[in-house]
Amino acid sequence: MALAIFDLDNTLLGGDSDYLWGRFLVERGVVDGAEYDRLNERFYHDYQAGRLDIMAFLRFALRPLRDNDPADLRAWRAEFIAERIEPVVLPAALELIERHRGRGDELLIITATNAFVTAPIAARFGIAHLIATVPEQIDGRFTGEVAGIPSFREGKVARLEQWLAETGHDLAGSHFYSDSHNDLPLLARVDHPVAVDPDPILAAEARVRGWPSLSLRPEAAT
Repeated sequence: MALAIFDLDNTLLGGDSDYLWGRFLVERGVVDGAEYDRLNERFYHDYQAGRLDIMAFLRFALRPLRDNDPADLRAWRAEFIAERIEPVVLPAALELIERHRGRGDELLIITATNAFVTAPIAARFGIAHLIATVPEQIDGRFTGEVAGIPSFREGKVARLEQWLAETGHDLAGSHFYSDSHNDLPLLARVDHPVAVDPDPILAAEARVRGWPSLSLRPEAAT
C-alpha cells in the first residue's frame, strides 16, 4: 500500500487555512484587529518568501488559542470551517484524493498549520491521517506553546519519519503533492513528487528536477 501525501494550504485548498483563520478572528473581534492583521500579513509574506521564523510565527498564531475558552474556540472553528474553508475546497482536489483512494493508497495530509485548525479540514476530505503542528495543552487548555516538532520544512520530514516508524509504513511508491518551495525537503524524499499550482521557486525547481506539475484550480483551465 503506497502513501499519497498531500500538503493542505494552497494545494488541496484554494487558500491558506492559517491565514484565513487569522482573518476570521480579526473579523469576529476575537483579536486586536489592526495589530493582528498587520502581523498576520507579515508572517504570510515571510512564508511565501521562504524566510519564515516558524517559532515566532507559532507564538503569534497560537496566542488566540491560549487566550480564549476552549468551548468558544470550538464554536468559532465550526463557523470558520463552514464560512471560510468550505468555499475554498477544490473539486479537483477531491477528485485527486478519490483517485488515490480508489487505488488503495494510504492517504495522509501533512501541514504546518496547527492541528486545532486542520483536524476538521482533514476530516472534510475524508483523510484519517494528519500530521500537523501540535498546540500544547495542559488540563484541557491551550498554553500557546508547541508540543514537539513543528511540521514545517525539514520538520515535515522529521515528523513523517516519526509517523512511518510508529505505523510501519514506508515511502516505497509514495506521492507528495505541494504548492510551496518550503516543502522541497519532503518533495525530495518521496518517489513521486508533484508540484501543484507551484509558487515560482518550486515551479523552477520542478522544471530543473523533471518533476511533474499540475493545477487543481478551476481558473487555470479557462
